[in-house]
Amino acid sequence: MKRALITGVTGQDGYYLSKLLLSKGYEVYGLVRGQNNPKIDFLRRELPDVKILTGDLLDVSSLLRALEASKPDEFYNLGAISFVAYSWENAMLTSDVTGKGVLNALEAVRLYSGDDAAKVRFYQASSSEMFGKVQQVPQREETLLWPRSPYGVAKVFGHYMTINYRESYGMHASSGILFNHESPMRGPEFVTRKISLAVAKIAAGKQDQIALGNLDAKRDWGFAGDYVDAMWRMLQADEADDYVVSTNETHSVREYLDIAFRHVGIEEWEKHVYQDPAFFRPAEVDLLIGDSTKAREGLGWKPEVDFPTLVKMMVDADVARVAAGEA
Repeated sequence: MKRALITGVTGQDGYYLSKLLLSKGYEVYGLVRGQNNPKIDFLRRELPDVKILTGDLLDVSSLLRALEASKPDEFYNLGAISFVAYSWENAMLTSDVTGKGVLNALEAVRLYSGDDAAKVRFYQASSSEMFGKVQQVPQREETLLWPRSPYGVAKVFGHYMTINYRESYGMHASSGILFNHESPMRGPEFVTRKISLAVAKIAAGKQDQIALGNLDAKRDWGFAGDYVDAMWRMLQADEADDYVVSTNETHSVREYLDIAFRHVGIEEWEKHVYQDPAFFRPAEVDLLIGDSTKAREGLGWKPEVDFPTLVKMMVDADVARVAAGEA
């Protein structure tokens, strides 16, 4: 039985990755920061087979203790402060957790592994936000990184540190440059879930409008459940490497709105949406679209859920939540 340790286990990706690994017969350990984490109860209820350990990406000693307790074959570093808008308000904390936290995780794995550098296979959750002011369309593994947010800058640090540990110590350390991936498990602060929840409430007569920022921003949106499969495949490969994970399609926020509202029978949705300058980024990323050829050919991976299906999945989940009084 393989063993895996996941940081950020209470997040969207941690949830889907845990389900995937459990289905493959893994013994799964999840690292949770603090005893009073409000998401622990959800984790215990939804994924009772995940063994919970406490630790902090800012504390190497706690990471070493977690490694000793779990003795993992694979370490998935998903932990981060991942809401881009928040990173401008808290650039220092974002840099510490999302950037330096990767270094701490790599160093802990290196120290734990001793002379066997590849004892624990390491996955780093890199991000398409690293491309920022895009220098190539579509974006590939070798595209110049030009981040446009403190979050993106921190992710670049973690990405290159992962490469450095791989090249310096011979670690089996891979980075997945994941483009936007969504699901019904997404937090309501993210625009896709913000929209799906608002659409469900508007359809139920419990809300009238939603405030958004740039409706013309374009993203390469996929399903988180598909993307965690790519993470797993990276750590099964003989050689560690970096891979773009994307659908290779781009869609605007307007397109998302159109599909979401039409799904609940609202054709003229413009009256329900207004743009608020407060939701515009200080430095906007206008167009992100990936080229995941390397992952498709090298890992045998491909996305299964298309964009319209993803939008409808998220709206249906929030319609059910609103009907049940859970949202």
